[in-house]
Formats: sequence, C-alpha cells, structure tokens
Amino acid sequence: MKTFDILDLKMMESIGAYGPRNVTSIARKLNVPAETLRKRLHRMRSKVFLYTNLYHTNLGLKKAFVHAQSIPGREQLLFDSMKTNDFWIYVNRCYGVNEGCLGIYTIPKEHTVEFEDFILELQKLGIAVDTKLHWSTCFQAVHARLNWLSPNEIRWIFNWDEWVSEIPKETTKLPYTLVDPKDFPILADSTDLFILKEFEKDPTVSLVDVSARLGISQQLAEYHYKKHILSRGLVESFEVLDFRFDMNSSDMFYFILAFDSWEKLAKFASSLLDKPFALGLGKILGENTLLAHIYLPKVEFRNFVDTLSRLVNLGLLQNYTYVIQDLRKAQRQTISFEYFKDRTWVYDHSKHIKNLRALIE
Repeated sequence: MKTFDILDLKMMESIGAYGPRNVTSIARKLNVPAETLRKRLHRMRSKVFLYTNLYHTNLGLKKAFVHAQSIPGREQLLFDSMKTNDFWIYVNRCYGVNEGCLGIYTIPKEHTVEFEDFILELQKLGIAVDTKLHWSTCFQAVHARLNWLSPNEIRWIFNWDEWVSEIPKETTKLPYTLVDPKDFPILADSTDLFILKEFEKDPTVSLVDVSARLGISQQLAEYHYKKHILSRGLVESFEVLDFRFDMNSSDMFYFILAFDSWEKLAKFASSLLDKPFALGLGKILGENTLLAHIYLPKVEFRNFVDTLSRLVNLGLLQNYTYVIQDLRKAQRQTISFEYFKDRTWVYDHSKHIKNLRALIE
C-alpha cells in the first residue's frame, strides 16, 4: 500500500460520493485547501480512472450483462464480435474455466428480444460455446476506501470473520440503483445526451468547453445540466477506479451471487457498501441475485471464496459463480448518443446481425 496516502484515499472516497465537479466543497469537508486538493487530483490522474456512471434507467435503456464462453482459437474474434452491436459500453476478455468475454450493454427497452437474438447468434455462428445474458439494474459504485485499512501502518487488514458476523445485522434498505425499476422512461433530449457523453469522456470537463463543442450558449448548457441532468437523475454517481492493491499481485472478478430471499440479498449487498474490495454492485432483474465487481489481492482471494462457502453453510448465501477479468484486453465506450433521434432510440437489429456476419466472413 505505497501508491496512495491517507489523504489520497479520503479524497477518492469523497470524489466518488460527491463528484469531481465539487472540489471546493470536498476540500471543506476534508479540511484542506481547495488548491491542495486540485493539485493532488491532477497528480493522481495518471494513477486512477474517473468515470461518470449514467443512470441508464432514466434514459430508456435496460442494462444487460453478458458472459460468452469462447471456442478455443476464436477468443479475439469473440471480443470483436461483441462490439458489432452499437449499444455496448464495456467489453473485456475473461479467463479461467469459462474462457471468453464479458460485455455490458444498454439496450432500448423496446428491443430486448432482438438483443437476446443477437447474443444467441454468437453461438449459431460458431464463435461462442455458450452465452449467458442477465438483465440488471444500473450498477451502484462502492466508494469505500478507509474501512479495513490500518492507518498507522497504512496496510490492509482483511477481517473476513468480522464481515460474516456483520451481515445478519445489516439494513435491508438498499440504494435505488439496486431496486428493480418500475419503468425505463426517457427523461433526456439530444442536448442532454451530448453533455452526458462528454461527461463520460471526462467527468471534470467544463460546461464552457461542452457548450462550444455543441454549438450552444454556456447558459443553455448550464440549464440542461441543472434542470435536466441533475433534476431528472440522469447521473447515478461518479466512480474513481484506483488500484489500491498492488496491480501485479491482484485480480478483478465478476461474481454472481444468488440468495433464497430478498432480505438476505439486501443484507449482503449492504455489507459490501463499505468494503474496499467491492467496486460495484448490480441486481439481476426479477431475481434475488447480485452482480458484484470485486478486486482482491491474490493471497486474499481464496480467503474470500472460503468465506462465501462459509456463508452458504450458514444459510446466508445460496450459490455463487465467478469469472476473472483480463484487464489487458478491455474497452469502454460512451453512451451511443448518435442513435438517439426525435427523443427515440434507433436500434437497427438487422444492421447488427449483418455486421456480425460480415466480421465472421
């Protein structure tokens, strides 16, 4: 734990919770000069990644989490194939028993059946052995940095026994991002989506620059930001992705965790919201199942799995599976704002299938 000091971790925790556009108020909360915070943030930009997490639910988009198991020798082809659908936002390789790729997509709510056909086409064309698709809520970013950290020695203490004892006592009140939405309304217009796309590229971009790129006045850009983007809940949170554990001796995972009741799911999810090894959580729609983005040192991974096994035996968890992410082969893209016309998403299923088949040929 040499990369960051305590103030760095406090700053990242606060930026995740309040956003990188509120440096002055964060500095006040941390009782440090705003200029000090800005300098630290500038220094850290080479070590961390800042993301704007959109609340896709209020953009009329349904989130899909896809795992496709590759046919040996076609791993790169599978990776490229999963990007032939215009609505992907993240694709990366994964390895282990289920060697293949992970994909996260945001699909217009009226076109979910067509997207399911697109994923099945990966198998029909002989690129994937198997595909699994889960419709999920938006992901809740976990901002915790300081829990399980020994401040005197600046080292991590993994209190697995303590975590097990915490879970039954946790609250069942979850963040709205982990509750099945009743609908997927479109609460944005084209100007909002352009601004959101710019925020995804750089969460610290000024509205002056955004308005210039969009060709509108700064006042109009500020109106859309305050009255649409903020008031209508189009941004879920900001995320600071840092490698708080040594990257060379740690791994990232996606876990699928099943429970036999909503109450057990809620208590488990609540217990992760202040843990430094959890990066983000989602909930599979209509099921008592969590998606958990986990980052752990290799030496602690077996302890984590042993703890999950213990939770199964205690009846607090029903089942779990996981894949290991290959961060050497990962890509993100912004929301596909260019396919939003007249307040409607244009989803061209036939084009996606045609592009997929052309790539194979």
